[in-house]
Amino acid sequence: MKKLIVMLLCIFLLAGCTEASNTKKVSVTAGHEMRVHFIDVGQGDSIFIESPNGKTMLVDGGVKGAGQKVVSYLKELGVNKLDIVVATHPDADHIGGLIPVLNSIDIGQFYDSGKVHTSQTFEEMLTLIDTKNIPYNVPKTGDRITFDDDINVKVLNANENATDNNDASIVLKLAYGNVSFLLTADAGVALEKEMMQDDVKATILKAGHHGSNTSSSAEFIQKVHPEVAILSYGEGNKYGHPHAEVVERLQAIGSEIYATAEAGTVIVSTDGVNYEVNSKEWSGTIASSPTAPPTTSATVEIVNKDLIEEIVGIKNNGNEAVSLKDWQLISIEGHQVFNFPNVTLQPGKTMYVTSGSNAREGQNYLKWTKKQIWLNDGDAAQLRNAKGDIVSELD
Repeated sequence: MKKLIVMLLCIFLLAGCTEASNTKKVSVTAGHEMRVHFIDVGQGDSIFIESPNGKTMLVDGGVKGAGQKVVSYLKELGVNKLDIVVATHPDADHIGGLIPVLNSIDIGQFYDSGKVHTSQTFEEMLTLIDTKNIPYNVPKTGDRITFDDDINVKVLNANENATDNNDASIVLKLAYGNVSFLLTADAGVALEKEMMQDDVKATILKAGHHGSNTSSSAEFIQKVHPEVAILSYGEGNKYGHPHAEVVERLQAIGSEIYATAEAGTVIVSTDGVNYEVNSKEWSGTIASSPTAPPTTSATVEIVNKDLIEEIVGIKNNGNEAVSLKDWQLISIEGHQVFNFPNVTLQPGKTMYVTSGSNAREGQNYLKWTKKQIWLNDGDAAQLRNAKGDIVSELD
């Protein structure tokens, strides 16, 4: 009788093992959810991830001016520590907001593309990481990032030697059970082609470069074949994001589209099998042209801007001298501000504000900083008078 019971028990166990081996393995914990928050930071990226087991990750933080919004959002969720922070690449619309985050929230591990940049924002970020003794990591393509036992995090691209900031982008694919997220940062079409050698298919896609046609090629969209696409961009941005052809490609494969500019923060919740998007689907309106700065009777204007040489020319077109004391020159993308000293701009004369390695001063030159201020691939310059009114703006 005892032998019979043992035999029946073995048969039962073997049957169970056979059934399990024919069942698709899904690494999920019953009742536990993963939540991915695509935070509305205007023209930029910031993605917060809550794992099923309570781990936290922040990918980018938008521009510096959006950083406090990111901090407040995290605090409202009760987040006092971030296990992992990822700076995908050193553009100011991705890392600027991480500076307030570094100043306000404890961080366990910091992952950076390793792409060296001479901007003031990038140097400030690195200084904070060093001062706070935060472990600093530069991942390689193909690496796995240890985050949560239930979530597989794979690096599909990372290139610290890239000649362009966008090409350095850390691209992450996160998989929880049968649901996956592809976070492409600002990876362009050439990188997309390289990544297609790997498994890029994903349930949810954060479209590259804010919906720009420099990313999201037709072939890449077909390979990823996302059920949901997230567009993270600012309303009325000067780039015209999202571009119509990108939207058309996503619509052609039946993707649901959600946009932070229209819906605000978009939250995706999943138990590893099913998922839900807690947001209103995109209405289909392409970003309109940015609102022009208000007209003004001021005679001072920005007449030229060299993003590579880091020189901005400001001319007095009027017939009277103008005091520039307490005026400001602003880098829109980096949200960095130059406060003019007590100088006067004579009629018909041009004054140059310089920055970067070639910054100089004397005669008609003013030195901002030796650090790089302007984004080489596009950065609007704005001039405000002592009252804070916009006097001039040059895209």
